[in-house]
Amino acid sequence: MLNQPLLRSLLFIPGNQPKMLKKASSVRPDAFVLDLEDSVPVLEKSNAREIVAAHIDEISEAGIPIIPRVNSLDTGLIDDDLSYVVSSNIWGISVGKVGSLDDVLLVDKKITKFEKESGIEVGKIRLLAWLETALGIVNAGQICSSKVRLSAVCFGAEDYTNDMEIPRHIASSNLDNPALAYPRSVIPLYAKASGVIPLDTPYFGYKDEAGLITDCQTAKQLGYEGKFAIHPAQIDIINQVFSPNEDEYTQAMNEIDAFQKSEAQGRGSTSLEDQVIDVPVVERARKLVNKYESIFGKREQDG
Repeated sequence: MLNQPLLRSLLFIPGNQPKMLKKASSVRPDAFVLDLEDSVPVLEKSNAREIVAAHIDEISEAGIPIIPRVNSLDTGLIDDDLSYVVSSNIWGISVGKVGSLDDVLLVDKKITKFEKESGIEVGKIRLLAWLETALGIVNAGQICSSKVRLSAVCFGAEDYTNDMEIPRHIASSNLDNPALAYPRSVIPLYAKASGVIPLDTPYFGYKDEAGLITDCQTAKQLGYEGKFAIHPAQIDIINQVFSPNEDEYTQAMNEIDAFQKSEAQGRGSTSLEDQVIDVPVVERARKLVNKYESIFGKREQDG
């Protein structure tokens, strides 16, 4: 995948809040999402564009990917948003309420137009598509299989429950709400099948650390690779849950070692601590080791 950074924690910053944008350099998420959509009132949209555009260069000095979230196609605001935020200092564009492959293609054309006008290589800016409507979930497979700019798909529980006209109950895990069970589970399935990153819906109880941990762990078990944060206090927890820990790394290295010894003896499987170690187990272990070392660096094994 082209120029793909680690995306565990993606911090929303309201685009009409210059003080918050100024403080961005003091925190270290994996990406900044400068928001022109839901966190900005309608009458503030124009002001937010100017504020975000004025801060992009400064925020980019932190070396953290910038992914502005623009308003969805149905609002008629996306062209004005893109005209302000498309620049060589952003990594991607996040677009809400993507409902079909046609939406992806139309957004691609719009971004291409502004890339050309800004002298940016066409295709350099990546796309993160929010699947947060009934239509988006129904068409998740075709959206995820698009090769047009798409780097990630994002589940948005708030807009999904609004679209479905069902209650949205914040619980210790978003999966505790049966209304979210199917869409939240199916998105990472389609994403993984198409080689794009699945990113989970925010957890709005920003003072509830235990609830956030549980929610992140649930998302990780479903196959999500990262999660949006609505407050800087959530960043460390999100990063920790979506990163392999030292014990997992040690276990994975031991599994690889046991399998390699077994393989050298002409056997296709072995056991370790009464658990079978075969090809799928060792492939999963290698992926975990690669991810750990990409985050923390290679660690010397004891003995």
